[in-house]
Amino acid sequence: MKINNVCIIGGSGFVGKHIANLLTTQEINLRIPTRHRERAKELLVLPTADVVEADVHDDAALDRLLVGMDAVINLAGILHGDFKAVHVELPRKVVAACTRNGITRLLHMSALNAGIDRPSAYLRSKGEGERIVMASSLAATAFRPSVIFGPGDSSLSLFARLGRWLPVLPLASPRAKFQPVFVENVAHAFAASLEDPNTFGRSYDLCGPRCYTLRQLVEYAAHITGHNPAIIGLNDGLSYLQALVTEFLPGKLMTRDNYYSMKMDSVCGSGVNNLVEVWGIQPAALEEIAPLYLANLMPRERYDRFRHRAGR
Repeated sequence: MKINNVCIIGGSGFVGKHIANLLTTQEINLRIPTRHRERAKELLVLPTADVVEADVHDDAALDRLLVGMDAVINLAGILHGDFKAVHVELPRKVVAACTRNGITRLLHMSALNAGIDRPSAYLRSKGEGERIVMASSLAATAFRPSVIFGPGDSSLSLFARLGRWLPVLPLASPRAKFQPVFVENVAHAFAASLEDPNTFGRSYDLCGPRCYTLRQLVEYAAHITGHNPAIIGLNDGLSYLQALVTEFLPGKLMTRDNYYSMKMDSVCGSGVNNLVEVWGIQPAALEEIAPLYLANLMPRERYDRFRHRAGR
């Protein structure tokens, strides 16, 4: 199967930008839909990428986007909001649009622990979306990563900012476990699978080389940026209460659904790493990558940090 033209739904997001950059180096033509073209400025300079304003939830718009495509990559995902629309109905629409337009290859972003019997709406909706994709007649592959880190992430970068501004940090679910995976490793897994028939009909868990508790991740991110906040690990009842309160605050740092998701450790099975076994990708360690982008904050943030240390 030769793939020359790919539509990346969710291509303007964190993972999508890395996949787009990788595929364009392979001279694959990309069509990347976005609601607001200006928000995808980084992609406009890619020589093989066509960034198109479109509503991917509209069937007619999807059909126009898929004209001439050989494959579709669906990365659409949210951490709070209408999970059913994004994680269930959109995959259903993508599968139908691929079928109508004669496209047989679909790569789908799921999530570690996704399943219809899971404790959170996020994981249940991800599980249902994956089920729809994998039960279709398409040559589909699903990827189920743990938390993804790298430049532009919303996990370690958030922890670093919190550690910077809060001298005392009450932390919900401090013992929840994660096995962070580097975004470039995830992007390479997607790219390597695109033309590989051995990955058809398969779902892959993607994890990094080490497991960490949430407390360890927050402490590490804060330490890299030169801060050591007093972290107070909350018990289960207070964790739920914090999630309930922050759910209604601007930014939604945490919701009750996030709390329920963390009831399940986001780690891969012991002794098996699909990145190595399937694609020969050596997963990058958190300690190898994170300092390169967490310690080099935006210029204004560095300036503010210097002022703070100087007591100004």
